Amino acid sequence: MAHQSGYSLPLSPGGTASLVPAPPWHYVGDFLVIEYWADPAAVAAVLPPGLEPHADPGRCAVLFVDWQSCGDSGEELLEPGRGQYKEFFIVVNAMLDGEEVTTCPYIWVDRDFALVRGWIQGFPKKLGQIEMTRSFGLDCRAEGRTFAGTLSANGHRLAQGTVTPERVSESGPTHNDPPLVNRRHFPRLAAGRHADPAVHELVRARSRDRSISAIHEGPATLELFPAPSEEHAALAPVRMGKGFRFQFAYTVDDLETVRELRADEAPGPGGRP
Repeated sequence: MAHQSGYSLPLSPGGTASLVPAPPWHYVGDFLVIEYWADPAAVAAVLPPGLEPHADPGRCAVLFVDWQSCGDSGEELLEPGRGQYKEFFIVVNAMLDGEEVTTCPYIWVDRDFALVRGWIQGFPKKLGQIEMTRSFGLDCRAEGRTFAGTLSANGHRLAQGTVTPERVSESGPTHNDPPLVNRRHFPRLAAGRHADPAVHELVRARSRDRSISAIHEGPATLELFPAPSEEHAALAPVRMGKGFRFQFAYTVDDLETVRELRADEAPGPGGRP
């Protein structure tokens, strides 16, 4: 029998066709972080089992990120389409056994490898189109003082935000600072077992070798727009905080299982086949 190998599908004779290569995965990105508060009831509604509302109810952040990533070989840097992508996601604050944490209920990326790599880590990624203002460090008319990000998917504008950096930040962003705990979920297709997922667990993101640039902060704006088959707009701002811009790098090769979730904590089918 022929041997096939690889880290993720598709497995292949040479083991190089996998959409996602084996970790470690190295990341560096240009970040826009916008802090805000949403309706506390809407935040509580998206918390996975095991997480409780935060003492500062409704505390959230959105992040627009322009990423470059690669494995240990760095070969993606020579084929930029395999390592560059953009991302938009929402994090909400919560508590886990008395510890401050965050969780990500909604996230969009614009590349297939980032989508599947996110599912492996417990991020509920969907495909979308993310655009961000660039900076090249020159004094010219094409260099704006305000940085913008937009998200669209399936022909609909879903989010837009701006950050106007005015000063070096002493604290940096705090709404997305606590550890990230997500729900890792893979359903079954077997008849009669649709309500019994193959994988259903709380996981904590682990990273190492972090480095960060100077962080600049200033006023921010954010709008989330309703669209068919989307529910993120329930987390729209009711009060704004500050915005931040910076660059950040880290490496991922680990994921901690915090809790195996019970079958009765699995989501219902939602009336869909």
